[in-house]
Amino acid sequence: MSALAAPNEVVTRALLRQVNVPGLDRPAALITLDNGFDHTKPNTFGPAGLTSLDEAITAALAADPAFIAVTGKPYIFCVGADIVGLPQLADRAQALEIGRLGHRVFARLKDSTVPTFAFVNGAAMGGGLELALHCHYRTLSGGAAALALPEVSLGLVPGWGGTQLLPNLIGIPAATQVIIQNPLMQNKMLKPKQAAELGIADVLLEPADFLERSLEWAAGVVRGQVTVTRPEVDKDMWAGVLYFARETLNQRLHGAVPAAYKALDLLETAKDGDFAAGTAAEDEALADLVFSEELRSGLYAFDLVQRRAKRPAGAPDKGLARPVTKVGIVGAGLMASQLALLFARRLQVPVVMSDLDQARVDKGVGYVHTQIEKAVTKGRMDKGTAAKLYGLVSGTVDKGAFADADFVIEAVFEDLGVKKQVWAELEKIVSKEAVLATNTSSLSITEMAAELEHPERVVGFHFFNPVAVLPLLEIVRGERTDDATLATAFAVGKQLKKSSVLVKDAPAFVVNRLLTRFLGTVFAAVDAGTPLDVANSALDPLGLPMRPLALLQLVGPAVAYHVGGTLHAAFPDRFGVSENLKRIADSGQPIVVDDQVNDEVAKLLVVGDQPLTAEQVRQNALDALAQEIRLMLDEGVVAEAQDIDLCMILGAGWPFHLGGVTPYLDRTGTSERVTGRRFLPLGAASLPA
Repeated sequence: MSALAAPNEVVTRALLRQVNVPGLDRPAALITLDNGFDHTKPNTFGPAGLTSLDEAITAALAADPAFIAVTGKPYIFCVGADIVGLPQLADRAQALEIGRLGHRVFARLKDSTVPTFAFVNGAAMGGGLELALHCHYRTLSGGAAALALPEVSLGLVPGWGGTQLLPNLIGIPAATQVIIQNPLMQNKMLKPKQAAELGIADVLLEPADFLERSLEWAAGVVRGQVTVTRPEVDKDMWAGVLYFARETLNQRLHGAVPAAYKALDLLETAKDGDFAAGTAAEDEALADLVFSEELRSGLYAFDLVQRRAKRPAGAPDKGLARPVTKVGIVGAGLMASQLALLFARRLQVPVVMSDLDQARVDKGVGYVHTQIEKAVTKGRMDKGTAAKLYGLVSGTVDKGAFADADFVIEAVFEDLGVKKQVWAELEKIVSKEAVLATNTSSLSITEMAAELEHPERVVGFHFFNPVAVLPLLEIVRGERTDDATLATAFAVGKQLKKSSVLVKDAPAFVVNRLLTRFLGTVFAAVDAGTPLDVANSALDPLGLPMRPLALLQLVGPAVAYHVGGTLHAAFPDRFGVSENLKRIADSGQPIVVDDQVNDEVAKLLVVGDQPLTAEQVRQNALDALAQEIRLMLDEGVVAEAQDIDLCMILGAGWPFHLGGVTPYLDRTGTSERVTGRRFLPLGAASLPA
């Protein structure tokens, strides 16, 4: 065990107590996992934590209990392995040992002759959920916030029995979804009801008296009064499901995420039910992946999302923030309507929308009401909350309704003149302290505020579409934006449950600037004569969430052309303007249909006679990204390269295995070749030297 000692491990202790349960002739053994902190620092397992659990199981068995149950501290069961310790492993032998240790300890619950139960009272992810799967029975609290096997998203596999136990419990289709598909969908979590319906839990209980009801239910099982039935797993579909899953991975990732393919291999070994062979294969896979570049990038990305996103670099003292008791939204289109619903739900204050005519206002308010009704119908919102939200959101054609608003955000047409006119009108109406926020995606905050009497209270507040899904919020400081305005913007962003990044006022800020440069390089290859399908598939080896032309279609050719024009005006040597893109926008034709290039669009193009290979297109795109990121850092657009990566992960959905973008550029040597140096120190998001 000394070889596995983790000096920085926050040890989760396994605390054992005897519990008298009515109807049983002897006490039950209850093991509670607790690292000594509140729910904001969840339980995890490192070597010392596993040893503590091992000792608790030994002591529990020695007391000859009626049953053994494992639960967690309030709101948290366990969120898995202590991944902070993974980079500290010195060699493959240590990685094998940590895998085997977890398997050995957890197997004691699976192989126990005394009935074992997991009382999953809160968040259970990774190794925490695998611990529960080793128990003979599972109860689940309806208040459990997060349930998942997220390892593949980081560049790992469920390495403590998950790939072997889950498919034999809930079937191979559902297990493939939980282990591979969900992690690759921005790490999608299961809700308690979904987990129970899949069969991960045997019974779903209310959170208010969860432990008491779990003990009663377990006693009923032990006495034979409660019978647990589970559907038989269909082994005949095993090969077909895995074949389809592999083909889907090939189409989407093109081999870019080794962990996903390792997970498929492990699921295949689970079919014959040889648990020892399957867990030994997990150990080997874990040891391989621990020393991969993809894992180091994944751990770096995880740290950005979990830590840096919660402590925005450069944000002013939060004590300077002003209270927001009413929100005004200029505009009632789709984006404005999404914002209205978000502000009302999160801030719980009156939100008023305005637009040029009553028909538009009514449409915007109607959209909000429809979304509320859908949430109630799907069980995502209770009727009391819905009734409150109906009352909070209103619309008007009279901007005088903004007179007492503390925070006004505009979501009107992306034109500097229009936006300046909006603020000129509003400044005569709102109070001197009211924050004026703009959702512009590319225009200058400084220019927008230049002619106002109080330009210091104008701030960029750039959301990403769809507003309810993408967590990034670019908060843009104009040249005259003051600290109080900025602090209020960050406070509101936090209330909205967004991850905010401070950005300097520069054309298109971070995400749109990089994506425009990226897509512009790809489309420049098309203009030169590269076939659309070659350009579209050129970036496949990166495993991006979308191919370039599908992303272009999502953004909208007209929007991309407009943003491209803004950047061309600012940086004409690096950002071109493609007339082919304008032709596509004017045609209204989709660029891709079912991930295939639309032949009708190809006929619209006027191209050159110098086609590029897929490799040339890919390298040009990576070179352009490296150059643009270096320039942005030199300009001080953000504090550090980490903020670039955070923006690309949260605002563009770029995957953890790339670390956002800069670790991949470092890993491939692109950074040094194009800019003369790495973006990150060796070992920060890569294997050490």
